Amino acid sequence: MCSLEKRGNLFILTLTGSDEHRLNPTLLDAIKSALHRVRSEATASSALITTAHGKFFSNGLDLDWAKSGGPEINPRIQLMGSKLRSIVKDLISLPLPTIAAVTGHASAAGMIFVVSHDYVVMRRDRGFLYMSELDVDLPIPPWATAVIRAKIGPAAALRDVLLRSAKLTAAEAAKLGIVESAHDGAEETVRAAVRLGEELLRRKWDGHVYGQIRMEMFSDLLRALDFSENHVASRL
Repeated sequence: MCSLEKRGNLFILTLTGSDEHRLNPTLLDAIKSALHRVRSEATASSALITTAHGKFFSNGLDLDWAKSGGPEINPRIQLMGSKLRSIVKDLISLPLPTIAAVTGHASAAGMIFVVSHDYVVMRRDRGFLYMSELDVDLPIPPWATAVIRAKIGPAAALRDVLLRSAKLTAAEAAKLGIVESAHDGAEETVRAAVRLGEELLRRKWDGHVYGQIRMEMFSDLLRALDFSENHVASRL
């Protein structure tokens, strides 16, 4: 499901395997556990990189798992949404910089997971960022919209992401300021994330100060994440 490697003060969380890395409860719990370990093992100055094997970074929530529960799928979607929302809160409160190294497609909840990191580097030759809900007739819960709104600044970019379901390549996302940099191939994308992580580590920032500033920066988003889930999918 996922692995966590520590290289000095740099943590590397990898979604393993060659599947779509659908965010079902099992994978979400594994990510949550890895982030808990990062928090407990982080030194005064650490950094986290999240990446994935295969064609996909994450293709969103596991709707097949939701459908397998019978006609009442909303409780299962709510469960996955609640677990993802908890992970987003963890990323915003971690006492260290976070970097997503996007080596494949990141769609819907997968894109939410990506942009919840402080920095995003992305593979140029494969993959896109994509909020697919309009194309599959699913509403976006308010907390998820709040994440996108907090992380994507220009109004036109926000419109294209949410109201056009634009499939953004790395180059397009970089122009919009969503992606820090675009790179050729998966290995170079991860290497770029490592370089960025090492650059940040050289600043020797106090992680708790870093985390506190980030939480103040996204205080409105944190309040939105604390709201109860009240906007669920009505149909597939």
